[in-house]
Amino acid sequence: MERLEGDLNGKVAIVTGAASGIGAATARELVARGARVVLADIDDVRGAELAAELGSQSVYLHTDVCREADIAGAVDLAVDRFGRLDCMVNNAGRVGRWTFLPDTPAAEWDEVFALLARSVFLGIKHAARVMRDQHSGSIVNIASVAAVRTGFGPHPYGAAKAAALQLTRSAAAELAEHMIRVNALVPGGVATRIVGHGAGLTGAELDRSVEAVRDSLHKFQPLPRAGEGDDVAHAVAFLASDQSSFITGQELGVDGGLTLGRPWPSNYLAEARAAAQPTS
Repeated sequence: MERLEGDLNGKVAIVTGAASGIGAATARELVARGARVVLADIDDVRGAELAAELGSQSVYLHTDVCREADIAGAVDLAVDRFGRLDCMVNNAGRVGRWTFLPDTPAAEWDEVFALLARSVFLGIKHAARVMRDQHSGSIVNIASVAAVRTGFGPHPYGAAKAAALQLTRSAAAELAEHMIRVNALVPGGVATRIVGHGAGLTGAELDRSVEAVRDSLHKFQPLPRAGEGDDVAHAVAFLASDQSSFITGQELGVDGGLTLGRPWPSNYLAEARAAAQPTS
């Protein structure tokens, strides 16, 4: 996809979970298109490195999205440092542990909902208080195919992402009169560290897992390649731009066709005919 240089000139964004994966790709894309970005994360090392890479168009802030004061602080920093807030990207998250329902601790359920659903509510809440006064703004919530199909994430993960989708709709309906748009992206299999993190990997092993995930996703969906952070970042940039000014309350799949169902095998008809032949 060709980057539209300068189409976000003058805009200010916050990206939660910005230190790696989809968040880092999104921050780079927004800055490349002219935006100034608050990088919000708890990974101080990676966050500081990204801020140094992006230069004066960005600033890193340690932000635990489960704490309302931290999210409010990120919004305040955007306004204090850059003068406004045009786009809030609620991206921070983790997959969590795969467990059967009878074996899922209530504490795990609560933690996942705090990270994946409550944080989206807080991001919308505090972005909206600034955007209402501006009478403009775009809020982008990063959901998942696990929100709309079963089997793509643990029970708490899928339920929390589904909650974020419903909040996207109701927030879009409320905030439309203030010219604030609220949309969600629904990524599929994306090669990031989040998959390895969900498997309990850490350190260098976690970093190496990204390439393994990329290889394993080759035939996971109809488009025969893994999703990349840039694929989601391009969609975020579109929703942040004025090109999407009449789009709100929508869910945009960035999934390589995953939610369509199984990939259609090129030799399907030949196999079907062979199977239909009578045996001697």
